[in-house]
Amino acid sequence: MRSIDDFVALVRDELGLPVTSETVGTGFDELPGWDSVHLLALMVVLERETSRPISLPDLLEAPSLAGIYELAAGA
Repeated sequence: MRSIDDFVALVRDELGLPVTSETVGTGFDELPGWDSVHLLALMVVLERETSRPISLPDLLEAPSLAGIYELAAGA
């Protein structure tokens, strides 16, 4: 996962959500199909992809998938 585009592809492939580079900044309450189970699944996928732990409390504070990408890329 080297870029936001890689992250978007990961979300689409692993979670099956119709996310694009244009919608990655959309708030979770406006993201079609999003629920809390996706957050947990995404955390597991990101930990696998980055080979390091991701803080669940930090993920819960993220306002969008773009925020989660920033956490994962900068963690």
